[in-house]
Amino acid sequence: MERDIKVGGEIAKDYQDPPPALLIDSEELGKWSLYRAVIAEFIATLLFLYITVSTVIGYKSQSAADACGGVGILGIAWAFGGMIFILVYCTAGISGGHINPAVTFGLFLARKVSLVRAMLYIIAQCLGAICGCGLAKAFQTAYYNRFGGGANGLSEGYSIGTGLAAEIIGTFVLVYTVFSATDPKRKARDSHVPVLAPLPIGFAVFMVHLATIPVTGTGINPARSFGAAVIFGKAWDNHWIFWVGPFVGALIAMLYHQFILRAGALKALGSFQSSN
Repeated sequence: MERDIKVGGEIAKDYQDPPPALLIDSEELGKWSLYRAVIAEFIATLLFLYITVSTVIGYKSQSAADACGGVGILGIAWAFGGMIFILVYCTAGISGGHINPAVTFGLFLARKVSLVRAMLYIIAQCLGAICGCGLAKAFQTAYYNRFGGGANGLSEGYSIGTGLAAEIIGTFVLVYTVFSATDPKRKARDSHVPVLAPLPIGFAVFMVHLATIPVTGTGINPARSFGAAVIFGKAWDNHWIFWVGPFVGALIAMLYHQFILRAGALKALGSFQSSN
């Protein structure tokens, strides 16, 4: 519920929506804050891929020797969700803590970031993912090549349609959570809990991994899938699923949150009618 506050005899909201970002903001290119944010996205994605891919490789190597060994799927899901929680908490104040081209794409569509910033973020995320996977391979080369390099792929027994649907729905859950956790209305209510936004985002990643690891290995992050495929070099079959699925899921999440939950369509219609 949104609360109204009287200010100078007038009714005002207890929160304020930020102005929409410019589609192309040329002035942004001259600001150090942009490049600092891009560096933060690169390092965060590098750390994310290094830790998570190393966890996947470690689990597969341990379970190969002992069927009951390793952290299991639950541990892998915790690694992905936990790292997102940590990295979003660390970088949210600098870059927004996207660490995922699908998240950046969804926020761009909602005009939360400019086209320039979105493109630089996605490039930095993909390069960071490649470097992170490269580090994982450098530290455990034999196991890396032997156990698939942590690359995503459609599991045996699942159709392309099922894999695509899993990526769309999984990314929808993640991006919807991002929109909800960073909503100005919610931030105004929960400003006394500074870790609240990263926590549900990390849990969303955790829960989606539990559901979709058996299907696609869980992409929901094009940079994660791309970086692993580039370094492993043998995981390009149906790779398009891990780009199309997340971007479609992000689009649907943006439309649902902005135009249905936040009534963006009704506001736009009301504005149009009042101007006429």
